[in-house]
Amino acid sequence: MKIGITCYPTYGGSGVVATELGIELAARGHEVHFISYAMPIRLNGASDRISYHEVEVTTYPLFDHAPYTLALATKMAEVAEEESLDVLHVHYAIPHSVSALLARMMAAPRALPFITTLHGTDITLVGNNRSYLPITRFAIEQSDGVTAISSYLRDRTVREFEIKRPIEVIPNFVNCDLYMRAPDQSPKARWTRNGEPLLMHLSNFRPVKRVTDVIEIFALIREKISVKLLMIGDGPDRGAAEYLVRKKRLSKDVFFLGKQDRVQELLGLADLFVLPSDAESFGLAALEAMACETPVLATNAGGLPEVVTHGVDGYLFEPRDVASAARFGLEILTRPDRGRAMGEMARANARRRYCSNDIVPMYEAYYEKVLRSTANAAQTAR
Repeated sequence: MKIGITCYPTYGGSGVVATELGIELAARGHEVHFISYAMPIRLNGASDRISYHEVEVTTYPLFDHAPYTLALATKMAEVAEEESLDVLHVHYAIPHSVSALLARMMAAPRALPFITTLHGTDITLVGNNRSYLPITRFAIEQSDGVTAISSYLRDRTVREFEIKRPIEVIPNFVNCDLYMRAPDQSPKARWTRNGEPLLMHLSNFRPVKRVTDVIEIFALIREKISVKLLMIGDGPDRGAAEYLVRKKRLSKDVFFLGKQDRVQELLGLADLFVLPSDAESFGLAALEAMACETPVLATNAGGLPEVVTHGVDGYLFEPRDVASAARFGLEILTRPDRGRAMGEMARANARRRYCSNDIVPMYEAYYEKVLRSTANAAQTAR
């Protein structure tokens, strides 16, 4: 198939999933065309079956804000015609599904079906805003296919947006051949010179991720045992987290690494992963850690209970309950095996449920289903 993919190219779950999906599809022989305003962060040099098409937005004094939605729709229609795309797959509803709807109309009478994948805050935060809810609902209903990354997100979308059309759950995934425990643990000595346990957090450092809670949890654990912490990523709350580290005099124990391209190489060194988000529609970072044999401390929120099994491959705690999180963390790290058995169970569960080898074929089958449905509808209309 020839597949057009649109996503946000920035450091966030929806963009990461869309990029990894494109890479996996190309590896399976499909032709993939990314359409966005910038190159997705994990895409460089991925495959000769992958092309990138930049959306150029013209500025004009009349516009306070550049009309990206219209420029994106135009580029989608152009790429679809020039490359003979079979389907558009847009990740994150706002504004991508609206642009895809316009592109489909522009492409008529040629068929250009589009699939919308819902990722989380496009429904729970942005799309729920009264300024965007009607157009978000309309674009979802007008999509030729809709998927959600968790049962939680599907159910919430149906409930809050009163969606009548079916939404298929296709969960996030991880390349289990790429994400694994590092066979050589010696790079850990860069941060843990005395063999201390190494905690990690990975996110876009937005308020919903509660990165200051990561510091609070770490500080409570640090009171009992010697540990180190790596903070991977960047975003608006990084300054607050760095300030809290200085305030608690933890600067020698906490390391801010910023954005990293090859996060699997770091996660494969971790002894414990911490994700204290107020809300997560899935928790991709938790899954990536689990694939690297790392137990996870995560909140009992949104789709995270679908990923982390409490007491088996990690622990779940209520949002903002840093005391319980620290207690669970100590329970893992003070075991004789420092949680290695739990980490092995984490990888086993990740492999059983969320490997790309199992999930990507679900997308292929869904594309084929949508294409058949579109062809049948066109034939009926003749």
